Amino acid sequence: MRQQRCATLLASLLQLVAVAVLPAAAAAAAAAGGAAGRCTTSTPLRTYAKCIALPTQGATLAWTYDARNATLDAAFTGSFISPSGWVAWGVNKDAPAMTGARVLAAFSDPSTGALLALPFLLSPDVKLQASPLVSRPLDIPLLASSASLVGPARTVRDGATVTIAATIRLSPNRTKLHFVWNRGLYVQGYSPTIHPTDASDLASHATVDILTTATEASPTASATLQWTHGSLNALSWGFLLPVGAAVARYLRPCASTGPAWFYAHAAIQATGYALGAAGFALGLVMGSASPGVTYKLHRGLGIAAATAGSLQTLAMLFRPKTTNRYRKYWKSYHHLVGYGCVVVGVVNVFQGFEVMGLGASYWKLGYCMALATLAGGCVALEVNAWVVFCRRQQEEKLMRREVEDVVVKDRAAAF
Repeated sequence: MRQQRCATLLASLLQLVAVAVLPAAAAAAAAAGGAAGRCTTSTPLRTYAKCIALPTQGATLAWTYDARNATLDAAFTGSFISPSGWVAWGVNKDAPAMTGARVLAAFSDPSTGALLALPFLLSPDVKLQASPLVSRPLDIPLLASSASLVGPARTVRDGATVTIAATIRLSPNRTKLHFVWNRGLYVQGYSPTIHPTDASDLASHATVDILTTATEASPTASATLQWTHGSLNALSWGFLLPVGAAVARYLRPCASTGPAWFYAHAAIQATGYALGAAGFALGLVMGSASPGVTYKLHRGLGIAAATAGSLQTLAMLFRPKTTNRYRKYWKSYHHLVGYGCVVVGVVNVFQGFEVMGLGASYWKLGYCMALATLAGGCVALEVNAWVVFCRRQQEEKLMRREVEDVVVKDRAAAF
């Protein structure tokens, strides 16, 4: 009976491994960011000489450059993502980055509902959210500016297209400009709030040569690399390592399995750690390939999980023998670090879904179903383990009573 029960438990745990769902993190994130739009030199206000499709959010930019007086007439076209949202576009004199940019933000006037185009300076305090964003005159020669809705939209709504037009006097012979753009969900009073932090949102800046239309887009990790990173980490840290911990927890008490539980536990954990290390390495590669794109919480949790997994691997080299007096301390350390690694890994998988913009996706639902199946199996096995434990306690108690009765009878017969 015990052999059949342990064999059933092992088969159940192996079946749980088969239901792992590999989330396609980056493919959906790229789709959420929006593909590049098709540019046009014609706008409702005027016709421009050149145009380009910007690399994120489906945005475009059209312009005419007058070299005689170094004047740039530009029209940026983007789209709102909320009826109470904002769309902004501007220029950074120093680098293709948000900090230090001079921008025009378009949003509805909270008092009248009319479309506004207000100037803002994005200082480091704004990036750190140390203070609200307040409109102020720009320290660049902004000769004219306006914002207008495009198409049938009469008011700001989700998906409405807006054109932000501006006339700027540039420095002589300076034709390579750093442009930034973005969009957000809310405006508090006349202060735009922070925009979403998906990969495409953080990469919404590019360097454009206004004479040749040559564009130097912000470097980002490829979709294939992001897909592989998310899949490996979800499978390893988010599923295989919890399964390996469950194997050790629920198969070890089965004496009939012998050392099989240990080999199964070691094989699953080694596979999970190898895949997780590969996913972690890909994350480092993605970070170096995407300067300026930083996810502090996701990165911190990933480092913590990788560190705990590495400590577990190294600890196997120093595992004392069962007769060693320090064995109990090693086991306590092994359990504490192991369960901690599992918890951090699972939490970071959910954080990864949020980072990639898949918080409400079927990929997350599939992972939740796989994790719930594993958790349900663990609950059932835990209940079974306690039932078996209580039965054994009762059996041992009855056996002790029987032995005591026999001893008493033998002593009475001896007298």
